[in-house]
Amino acid sequence: MDTKIGNVFAVSKKESHEFSKEGQEEINLITMHGVEGDAHAGKYVKHRSRVKKDPNQLNIRQVHLMTSELIEEFQGAGHNIKPGDLGENITTVGIDLINLPKGTILKIGLEAEVEITGLREPCKQIEDFQDGLLKRVISKNNSGKLDVKSGVMSIVTQGGTVRPGDKIKVIYPNLPYLELEFV
Repeated sequence: MDTKIGNVFAVSKKESHEFSKEGQEEINLITMHGVEGDAHAGKYVKHRSRVKKDPNQLNIRQVHLMTSELIEEFQGAGHNIKPGDLGENITTVGIDLINLPKGTILKIGLEAEVEITGLREPCKQIEDFQDGLLKRVISKNNSGKLDVKSGVMSIVTQGGTVRPGDKIKVIYPNLPYLELEFV
C-alpha cells in the first residue's frame, strides 16, 4: 500500500468518564499513556467495563480516532452530532481509518505517533446518546459481513501536541496485514 496523507479535523478530551468529549484547541499525547487530562488515559485499562473484568490489563484503547466523513454521514441522516460527541479524541479527514490494518502507525503533526490496535467496539451508550444511531454505527452489509463505523482505537508510541489542521501520515505495517478486530 502507498503512504497516505490526511489531516486532523478536530481534537477532544474529557477529564471525567462521560460518553462525549469536549473540543479543544490542542491535545497533548503522552507515550504509552494517552491524551493528557483525558479520563481514558493510562497504562492500564480505564474503560469502566474493562476495569471490572481485569484492572491490570494494558490499555490498548488510549486514543480513539474517528473520521469527519463519518460524522457528516450521520448528520446527513438527521443526527445532531459534532466531533467528540461519540467519544473520539481525534477526528480525522481524508483517511479510511476502519480499513487500515492492525499495527498501522499514524504520524500526527510534528512529533506525535499512534499505533492502531483495533476497532472501537460499539456499545449501548451510542444508542442512549441518540435513538437510531447504533444501527448506523454497526450493521450487516449485503454479503452478511459486519459494517462497523465506530472508529479505531490506538496507543501512543510517541508523544506530542496535536492540533486541528495537523498532517497525518499513514505508515503501514509489514506484510501480512492483519484485519482490525474489536478491542
